Amino acid sequence: MQNLVIIESPGKVKTIKSCLGKNYDVIASVGHVRDLPKSSLGIDVKNGFEPKYVTIQGKNKIISDLKQKAKEADRVYLATDPDREGEAISWHLSKVLDLDENKTERVTFNEITKSAVQKGIESPRKIDMDLVNSQQARRVLDRLVGYKLSPFLWKTIKSGLSAGRVQSVAARIIVEREEEIQAFKPEEYWSIDAVLRTSKKAVINAKYFGTSSSKKAVIKSEQETQAVLDAVKSGEFVVTECTKEKKQKSPQPPFTTSTMQQEAARRFGFQATKTMKVAQQLYEGVGLGKEFGGDHGIITYMRTDSLRIADEAAYAAKEYIENTYGSDYYPSRRKVYKTKNSAQDAHEAIRPSDMNLSPEKLKGVLTGDQFKLYRLIWNRFIASQMKNAELDVLSLDIESNGHIFKASAYDIAFKGFMAVSGIEEDEGEEKREKLPNIEKGEKLELESVTPKQNFTEPPPHFNEGSLVKFLEEKGIGRPSTYATIISTIIERGYVERDKKNLKATPLGRTVVEVMKENFPEYVDYKFTADAETKLDSIAQGEHSYSEVLSSFYDNFTKCLEKADKNAPSKKIKIPVEETDYICDQCGRKMVIKYGPYGKFLACSGYPDCKNTMQLDKNGNVIKKVEKAEPVQTDMICEKCGKPMVLRTGKYGSFYACTDYPKCKTTKPVPDPIGVPCPKCGRDILKVKSKSGRIFFRCEGYPKCTFATWNKPVNEKCPKCGSILVESKKGDSLYCSNQDCDYKKK
Repeated sequence: MQNLVIIESPGKVKTIKSCLGKNYDVIASVGHVRDLPKSSLGIDVKNGFEPKYVTIQGKNKIISDLKQKAKEADRVYLATDPDREGEAISWHLSKVLDLDENKTERVTFNEITKSAVQKGIESPRKIDMDLVNSQQARRVLDRLVGYKLSPFLWKTIKSGLSAGRVQSVAARIIVEREEEIQAFKPEEYWSIDAVLRTSKKAVINAKYFGTSSSKKAVIKSEQETQAVLDAVKSGEFVVTECTKEKKQKSPQPPFTTSTMQQEAARRFGFQATKTMKVAQQLYEGVGLGKEFGGDHGIITYMRTDSLRIADEAAYAAKEYIENTYGSDYYPSRRKVYKTKNSAQDAHEAIRPSDMNLSPEKLKGVLTGDQFKLYRLIWNRFIASQMKNAELDVLSLDIESNGHIFKASAYDIAFKGFMAVSGIEEDEGEEKREKLPNIEKGEKLELESVTPKQNFTEPPPHFNEGSLVKFLEEKGIGRPSTYATIISTIIERGYVERDKKNLKATPLGRTVVEVMKENFPEYVDYKFTADAETKLDSIAQGEHSYSEVLSSFYDNFTKCLEKADKNAPSKKIKIPVEETDYICDQCGRKMVIKYGPYGKFLACSGYPDCKNTMQLDKNGNVIKKVEKAEPVQTDMICEKCGKPMVLRTGKYGSFYACTDYPKCKTTKPVPDPIGVPCPKCGRDILKVKSKSGRIFFRCEGYPKCTFATWNKPVNEKCPKCGSILVESKKGDSLYCSNQDCDYKKK
């Protein structure tokens, strides 16, 4: 019996094959196989928001291979990722491959280990259409917002801009933090630190708190500070309150996607995309060698907002803790962390998949980044299952001439979870004061008293970790989208990285201002969070796909119509950032501009002077922007037999003969439209004729002769089976077979 397992990522093929054996063939779809078309809305709004999917460019060969494998298999297992996106990919595959429901099963793996993969295969189910519809609703909603709002930005600011349902809100968050920082007015305040010694010469570092009558006070001037200094220097320092108590310190819960991204950013400076890339590697499987069981995943699925831990994993952690640290380090009752109400809880928290694979064992096996993240996940999980640390805490009130200073210190009575190597560093544990032997009423000797002028500081710029935390707190986005949200607003030029900080660009500020003025509801934090909740409710079967989309779209179209009526007659100018760089061609100042590949310097004298300079990541000039060099190819010119190169011109890329200008042969770069050729199954390309007219032909030309002036669609004629093509007006479809009269409005 031959079984076919279809997964998403090629990176998991080898690992899953090794888990299943000879009777299973494992093949990857390499992500989605079909999506909404790029060239049109692709949604039938009037017909219940029905999406019109097309095959993704370049996927015809993969689909053809999958179809062949599926036909030969006795049973097909759709084993795409265990989330809504993965569920949707499985559904799309079932449709595109025309799979027989009687021999097709959906399976999921929360971790890529032999036992988990085999258990998944033994527990098949049908595709969950609630999850699929939730993903479809999210995709359609994002398409409606993007395709309807983006033209408004083209009309009011400049062409090429785009708006996104969640990305626009994320850009607003960055812009408003910038506005807070710019509007901030610092206020002066003073602090006073005293270094005191006990009779046994123990050092106590105390901070000024206030007076015995008014308690906590803020010193706002040098004069007030001097008055305190004069009073305490002439008085005795006496311990008026001495509180000794035992406190417990609890470990942090295991990681979710959000907390993992935040901690990796704080500890290692990892960008969210890098954290997810490394986590994906650890989940999909790494080559551990025969000593550690070959290839398998070493963490559970990394897209989760749940704090739940499987019973088997909790028991394995208990065994590890008791064997490594002793039974005293495991709590009398297993620690269970409460997942917040908005979490999906479809998966466990992120944890190691095998308690036998400690970070120390894998140090020479994993890459540097893999080891850092794995150790972080390991420490957090093991610590989360251990007993609380017990602290002996001392709190002191020290008085001098009516002025109160406070000091505190603690000793670790029992390490508990803090026994895990590196956990204090992971949690940002500060250096502590040692616990002195001291009693109430004891007089202390003043060694020094130091005043310091301070100023209140503005809120900090967001970095990737703090932005992810803010998005999660506000309910904006979901674990699988945080990294994409950040990378998207940076790629669009709305936000830029300044070292670790995220800062709004002039373009970003302008776009956010226009969005807030014309579409306030759709860049509102609460509205966006409520939309996420409604999309989640589809996955839980509480609301229908069309119900959620209809309630959104009715108000959205009214808002769009109103904005169009009130749109300014002239485009809004984006503020120019002037620099100290001088144009080396005309002597004018250079200004910062934003292009498809980031920011660059352009002469302020444009269009009289078109000089530009390229900038590096730190904003320093590295060289002038030069014309792209031709790229060598394996193609041979059909006319003269010389090699052809890939060149970039004013209107895009093309192939050209190297014997130019003697030979002026050029060829367009293939542009697949996502529709397979009805004759041979290869991609149909969009091609420009010598006269400049667009037509469509098979990628296999001249061996395959299929060609048409009208755009083919991924739909067959019900009469003769030939492919359908669009009419010139685009309002109907008709059969490409000239002998067939089928037509569809």
